[in-house]
Amino acid sequence: MKRIIARMWKLIRGPLQWRVLWFAHAKFMVGVTGIVRNEAGEVLLLKHRMWPADRPWGLPTGYAIKSEEFPKTIVREVREETGLDVVPGRLVQVTSGYKLRLEIAYEALHVGGTLKIDDFEILEAKWFSPDMLPEGMQESHIQLIKSGTPT
Repeated sequence: MKRIIARMWKLIRGPLQWRVLWFAHAKFMVGVTGIVRNEAGEVLLLKHRMWPADRPWGLPTGYAIKSEEFPKTIVREVREETGLDVVPGRLVQVTSGYKLRLEIAYEALHVGGTLKIDDFEILEAKWFSPDMLPEGMQESHIQLIKSGTPT
């Protein structure tokens, strides 16, 4: 049976193979988070409207759109949610194990723009010292901030 499958696989080379693989494997979303810092080393945090009421504060986060490069996702998300411009930096973390989701985090540097929050998703945006983070933060975001804090 395996030999028959192998022969058939060779016969359907190209785009048809990719379609078979696409149907046979799990589909998932990619969440991209930005650890956005300004020149003073402060971190941009957003109070998210749609997050749990006891943990509304967190880093800028959003989902990559089809064929978008992941560093560009954080540039787009920060601009959409805050009006600020950022330059993506190093990849900090890739985490799997979530149902239908992969999480990626990048450092990013604030380089300009005027703060104007998207009040549909965001209630507030503020810069915080990594040593003075607000109550009600996602623990995973606290760890991301601490992992990139200069010593």
